[in-house]
Amino acid sequence: MTPALAVSSVLGVRPAAGDFSGAAAATDTGAVGAALEQANTPSVITLVAGGVALLIVLVGGTPWRFARNVVTIVHEAGHALAAVMVGRRLRSIRLHSDTSGVTVSRGKPEGPGMAFTAMAGYIAPSVLGLLFASLVGADQVTAVLVLIALLLLGVLVMVRNAYGVFSVVASAVVLGLVALVAPEVVQAPFVYLLTWFLLFGGVRPVVELQVKRRIGQARDSDADQLGRLTGVPAVLWVLVFGVLTVSCVIAGGLWLLQPLAA
Repeated sequence: MTPALAVSSVLGVRPAAGDFSGAAAATDTGAVGAALEQANTPSVITLVAGGVALLIVLVGGTPWRFARNVVTIVHEAGHALAAVMVGRRLRSIRLHSDTSGVTVSRGKPEGPGMAFTAMAGYIAPSVLGLLFASLVGADQVTAVLVLIALLLLGVLVMVRNAYGVFSVVASAVVLGLVALVAPEVVQAPFVYLLTWFLLFGGVRPVVELQVKRRIGQARDSDADQLGRLTGVPAVLWVLVFGVLTVSCVIAGGLWLLQPLAA
């Protein structure tokens, strides 16, 4: 018995024959609720977020240029973390409006530690995306938000230019709104979108790097530095970047697409 009919029985009033407006309203409400619940299922969120992220990366233009700042922050954070891990002294991070960046550390100018530091930048977005995908697959959305906050805080401490501070603070504001103000139905899609974007967005800079190298616009790129440090041709390092980033897309995608296979 629907709520509308129950109220009528208590009041001693029988609905007129053919008067099903209350039942229809309840049915419509139930249909809308079911539709919203379906729209918020992990499988739907995964597909929509993945499609949007891929579109941003492939189409390029202003959306990609704006979103690429996120990739740059993670790229430079990768250099910084690698430098600290191998015992180098981290001095500064600079983020520029053309979406480039520079991380400066002190230590031996050659050797495995310096090579690891140089290699970490281009693979950092993809590796972080893979980590986020594993956490999302384990329903740890909050953990992803916490890791993002820690990353932004760490970068902010080391940033030494105005645009870099602005870029990190703007990202932190967005994160704060999502984590502290937005409802849970917004947090999950945000995390899925960011995860997919890091996975897809980690591949495009590798392609752009090789394009710039071919026309002589990236003579001091990470790949070229690695070439000088290791004796392995820079183009092979670009290939290594490409293999690692694509592998992260595949592995991360499997984690994120698990709800569809269930």
